[in-house]
Amino acid sequence: MTQELNSLGFAKPPAETRVIVAMSGGVDSSVVAALLHEQGYDVIGVTLQLYDHGAALAKKGACCAGRDIHDARRVAEDLGFPHYVLDYENIFKDAVIDEFADSYLAGATPVPCIRCNERVKFRDLLQTAKDLEADCMATGHYIQRIAGTTGPELHAGADPQRDQSYFLFSTTPDQLDYLRFPLGHLASKAETRALAAKYGLMVADKPDSQDICFVPDGNYAAVIEKLRPNAADPGEIVDMQGNVLGQHRGVIHYTIGQRRGLGIGGLDTPLYVVRLDPDRRQVVVGPKEALATRRVPLRELNWLGDGKLTDRAEWEVTAKVRSTRPPRPAILRPVSETEAEVELLTPEEGVSPGQACVLYQPDSSRVLGGGWIWRGH
Repeated sequence: MTQELNSLGFAKPPAETRVIVAMSGGVDSSVVAALLHEQGYDVIGVTLQLYDHGAALAKKGACCAGRDIHDARRVAEDLGFPHYVLDYENIFKDAVIDEFADSYLAGATPVPCIRCNERVKFRDLLQTAKDLEADCMATGHYIQRIAGTTGPELHAGADPQRDQSYFLFSTTPDQLDYLRFPLGHLASKAETRALAAKYGLMVADKPDSQDICFVPDGNYAAVIEKLRPNAADPGEIVDMQGNVLGQHRGVIHYTIGQRRGLGIGGLDTPLYVVRLDPDRRQVVVGPKEALATRRVPLRELNWLGDGKLTDRAEWEVTAKVRSTRPPRPAILRPVSETEAEVELLTPEEGVSPGQACVLYQPDSSRVLGGGWIWRGH
């Protein structure tokens, strides 16, 4: 008689299935741990210490990493499963923070949360989970792993407001095989909080973190200046023909698509930041229509679709060029296994180097992969 698959997809009882739960100290990952513990799995909680707010960034009133570690440990203690804290500060600095600073200085708009998932949580922590002889690793991300005809597929979370697929496009097929996302099917955050209350979790009412973890007040420029002294050298604001319109206080203070705070008044039409040129220390501004982009070159492309990326000259996809925007119809044209050009059928404004472009199957929640936008128009 064959053993039925348990809720995590293994042909053995939950008690014989070891799960590492990546616990951030927030409500989502705490609920995952409580849910799997209640179902009888052999749960081990792991929390990563990624940075020291006090020493690294001298933040006041920041959501302290120590508080999150304390909360994760308390949840594990209250429920009665083992919990470990791993010091990943050096790995996080090398793999995420340094690149974030350098990308900003190069005029890009980086998304460090993607790099953290890719290089820290789903690479180093996942390897640790395997070293602990876990059958799988579970996280509190709002994304779905669905069995497909050729293996597990990555799908957007059921709640469009909470969907985190944009931040997880670089998950590889091997990683997807090992990962589980028990909250991805939930219709709303209210359901997660209701579960937290049901399990009596002390983090049930803890607010969601809104910012990048090491930039708690959203002030990127202050962090960059601390990490890279002299980063905020002033320079010129120029129009698209190179005429000087004013002075700026450092390229790192500006983002593509920005209109406010340029300090150049008396103009007939509003101007927007259309390009950053850190080599010349110039902020290039132009009319709104200059922001419209149709062709988006990608590199470091991670492909999760069926077959090889290069099996076709063109793929019909929907493409998401910012985490806050819906996917829009596009054509994906592979250049190699890891490079491609996306043609947006309707031009989008504010497409920025350093951001991700995430690809979905049309009329479906399936994530086909994505890549990094790497140069302007």
